[in-house]
Amino acid sequence: LLHHAAMFAKSLRVCARMMSTGAEGVPKKLWSLGRLNHVAIAVPNLEKSVSFYKDILGAQVSGVLPLPEHGVSTVFVHLGNTKLELLHPLGEKSPIANFLTKNTEGGIHHVCLEVDNIEKALADVTSLNIRSLDKKPKIGAHGKPVVFLHPKDCNGVLVELEQA
Repeated sequence: LLHHAAMFAKSLRVCARMMSTGAEGVPKKLWSLGRLNHVAIAVPNLEKSVSFYKDILGAQVSGVLPLPEHGVSTVFVHLGNTKLELLHPLGEKSPIANFLTKNTEGGIHHVCLEVDNIEKALADVTSLNIRSLDKKPKIGAHGKPVVFLHPKDCNGVLVELEQA
């Protein structure tokens, strides 16, 4: 899981680097891609999932953080070099409830990549016809601005960009 997410992040960095210079080698991007922040996993039973990572695997696990504006409750599993974000539906309009309807056992929901300037990154990717699910950044679980990019424009992966 982490290997695939790391490879995906590496390929995005390579693409960003390839697009970062103009014809004469002059940088044209006003933002850069950073590290993999987390891989998010939708879970049907938050307590059972927390117990798996904490009690069976021995990971350090955060408390439950309700995010009603996003329709989720989150728990972060700290892995040293990155995190897993466990997502559980919160409220009637939760996008995670829809995901779990289609994937009843849960599964990978999105990957989160850091950027050093989210406003410029959003403007840049949307100018390249990459659809954003958000018109402007929202505050995410880390208290930082985030946007989500449409999976149909990102090789089938829901990509979250987060301000570093």
